[in-house]
Amino acid sequence: MTALTNLLDLDPAQLVEYCGELGEKPFRAKQLLRWIHQFGAHDFEAMTDLAKSLRDKLATRAMVAAPAVISDHTSTDGTRKWLLDVGQGNAVEAVFIPEENRGTLCISTQAGCAVNCRFCSTGKQGFSRNLTVGEIIGQLWMAEFELRKSKNIAPGPKGERQITNVVMMGMGEPLLNYEPTVTALKLMLDDNAYGLSRRRVTLSTSGVVPMIDKLSQDCAVALAVSLHASNDTLRDGLVPLNKKYPLRELMASCKRYLEFAPRDFVTFEYCMLDGVNDSDANARELIALVQGRSGSEAVSCKFNLIPFNPFPESGLKRSHNPRIKAFAQILMDAGIVTTVRKTRGDDIDAACGQLAGEVQDRTKVQERMQKMVEYQTKFGKNFGRIVEVFE
Repeated sequence: MTALTNLLDLDPAQLVEYCGELGEKPFRAKQLLRWIHQFGAHDFEAMTDLAKSLRDKLATRAMVAAPAVISDHTSTDGTRKWLLDVGQGNAVEAVFIPEENRGTLCISTQAGCAVNCRFCSTGKQGFSRNLTVGEIIGQLWMAEFELRKSKNIAPGPKGERQITNVVMMGMGEPLLNYEPTVTALKLMLDDNAYGLSRRRVTLSTSGVVPMIDKLSQDCAVALAVSLHASNDTLRDGLVPLNKKYPLRELMASCKRYLEFAPRDFVTFEYCMLDGVNDSDANARELIALVQGRSGSEAVSCKFNLIPFNPFPESGLKRSHNPRIKAFAQILMDAGIVTTVRKTRGDDIDAACGQLAGEVQDRTKVQERMQKMVEYQTKFGKNFGRIVEVFE
């Protein structure tokens, strides 16, 4: 038997091509897009304005299938987290964050993550595989219509949209799963699908410089960069990718990206780690970095300071609130827009950096962490600790 084509895997242009292969005219692709992404339809018989002959073809050759929901939890603050089955023992998470004037969905692009940032529990689970287009856009498809169903809001463009913003800040590094990520972005932006503004879709990256440049040409959306350090020495330890693409190269790529971006700034995400990256000196070093006074390009930006969500394997602690406030004030006094992210959904492990899900431990992280405990017992508590180096 021929494998069924999952129509969630196809962007608008690919759907036109697929319809052509079925002997159908291009306008059928628009009809399919609307049925699937605006009405949440997965049964071809329900697509009543399609010719019966086309519905019969689709019934034997295609499907609309998002990842199955394993669990669905709602936090006391209204944050909702779905754990989704992507097969072979892997699961990913999508998180909906409701606010007064918008609803933001945080989605995943990989099962696990290969970047292995020290402060992120997802990275400590290791990397399993890239997600397909259908598995990425399927998170939005599932969440939008689940939210509507829970509020008795009808599907279709006349029903009130529940998800107004999408952030690719869940599990994985989006730019290391480039083609499926960009295809999913094109679906989010298409008027016959979700019709989201480029300003309301944000891709977060650890700093894969060549792919930042490529994204600027292929599908420039709002850009967030996981910075987390004010110098290369510190960032090398927190974000290992920095050894390949150091800060000077990263700042230059951000500057280039802004020529094509829908916003006139890049958001720098900065996880606040007690005694590691939260000193006044770090704040002043950040100012010099983004204002181009440390040999790098000046970059129009805003900072989003993120209180760390501790997990035992990291060996790190959250900065105290007065320290976060003082750090933010130094940035603001330098004229940099700075916000402190509210912790949302941490009672259901849906907060930033907690999306570990149930992915397999491909890299034996738990075993290595146990070894670290043994070494610290033998050689002292500072063994393996990140130490800041100042000139």
